[in-house]
Amino acid sequence: MRKIYTGGRVFTGALPLAEAFIVEDGRFLAAGTDAEMLALRREGDAVVSLAGRFVCPGFNDSHMHLLSYGNTMDMCDLTGPATVSLAALQEALRRFAAANPEGWILGRGWNQDYFSPAGDIPVRQELDAVAADRPICITRCCGHCLTVNTRALELLGLDENTPVPEGGAIDRDAQGRLTGVFRDTAMVLVQSRLPMPGKDDLKRKIRRACQALNSVGVTSCHSDDLCAFENVDWRDILAAFREVEQEGGLTVRVYEQSQLTTPEALQAFLDMGYTTGVGSKMFRIGPLKMLGDGSLGARTAFLSGEYADAPGEKGIAIFTQAQFSEMIALARSRGMSAAVHAIGDGILDRVLNAYEYAAQLYPDVSVRSGVVHIQLTRPDQLRRMKELGLHAYVQTIFIDYDSHIVHQRVGEALASTSYAFRTMREMGVTVSNGTDCPVEWPAPMRGLQCAVTRQPLDGSLPPYRPEEAMSVEEALSIYTVGGAYASCEEQIKGRIAPGMTADFVILEESPFDVPAQEIHRIRTHSTYLDGHCVFQADCQ
Repeated sequence: MRKIYTGGRVFTGALPLAEAFIVEDGRFLAAGTDAEMLALRREGDAVVSLAGRFVCPGFNDSHMHLLSYGNTMDMCDLTGPATVSLAALQEALRRFAAANPEGWILGRGWNQDYFSPAGDIPVRQELDAVAADRPICITRCCGHCLTVNTRALELLGLDENTPVPEGGAIDRDAQGRLTGVFRDTAMVLVQSRLPMPGKDDLKRKIRRACQALNSVGVTSCHSDDLCAFENVDWRDILAAFREVEQEGGLTVRVYEQSQLTTPEALQAFLDMGYTTGVGSKMFRIGPLKMLGDGSLGARTAFLSGEYADAPGEKGIAIFTQAQFSEMIALARSRGMSAAVHAIGDGILDRVLNAYEYAAQLYPDVSVRSGVVHIQLTRPDQLRRMKELGLHAYVQTIFIDYDSHIVHQRVGEALASTSYAFRTMREMGVTVSNGTDCPVEWPAPMRGLQCAVTRQPLDGSLPPYRPEEAMSVEEALSIYTVGGAYASCEEQIKGRIAPGMTADFVILEESPFDVPAQEIHRIRTHSTYLDGHCVFQADCQ
């Protein structure tokens, strides 16, 4: 049965807004004025009133961690009120421990820069004060730093003699004793020993995360999942996704950013037939994903110079130049694209060098590769991105927090050329948007607002580099067709146009109409995948 949706404000992918559209057999048939669409009405067609609501293509989060998000939903929530102070964090953990009286106490989401009074990264003694007899592990919001308590160190057998993995760091106090803080690859020493989820648990986490994404209008995502659990084989994770899809629980289209950390692992993956594009309409293998450095908030993003607020520190480079070049060239040799996490300008130099090396080795192989985050940049690096044809997977929501710290962290010179998301588009670099969830919550309206205002969501600071602000139209485009382009699907989704897949979201208000500072408050009315409703607000 065809459905004719009328009486709305419809963003088809370009202005002006339409009023109505038609869906038939999971695809858009047409879009235009109410009169034009009703003129196409046939006997048996259903007419649905949008009652003035706003409609746009389903949101496509072009970099997130779907399985990790589902896992985080089982942990102690250390965001919001729980991260306003160390005392609030400790109290949240105590409540969680009381409600979950056995096993590890796990939490995620804290950010020491929000502590008042001002504080630093929590250390083991501060977690011992919550529970000295149970192991505790809390992960920073960025996912690049964690802290465990003394009991956890004892259970894991970690002490001052534990070797530090390449690409990681283990913090020590002035006496050389472990503080309980582990950064980047050193986190594996803890994560590989945490309780292992079984397949049913993996599937439950996937379903739960999909439902949460649908509730904010997300119908597609590019997700980094293969290393979600250090003690779970990536084959088991792929199997869990396939089973959830077969059972009808995969209500978000997943493009798997396949994180593999060694040439041997990548070769095995390729030899099993996995490469970019392999899969179904709901779950496909995407690019090789590599983790280049850490995060700005944890001072582990790798800079070309020193941190302005921590002289002598440059951050952590997880891979060497040779390792980047080998992995990216191997992927390209088999037609697999790549997407590399790069936050610091120092690591971006290595990533660009590796892409250039691979392109020179295999000039006749066509891939759509890119850089994830691409936050701290110099103008010469953006020019190289354009020349190499690389895609930018940005997270405009990072403006909400990073605008508070970027100047003091990296200095005025680098801060004045960074987060150059509009400049990239004007230069001809393709751009898509996302949240890096669970680093940030997966609500697109939050990122949409930051793209437009270049301010924290609460407006507490003046715009950071206001010349980089996008229009609402541009911000919607990078959150819809931008993500479709990155997965080579711009011809089948991301716009409301004839023949396109009918993935769309109905919002209670239009981001074109509300004040820019209020965009993040717009609520989702309903979400549709292949023309079928997968979320309805009044049914929740």
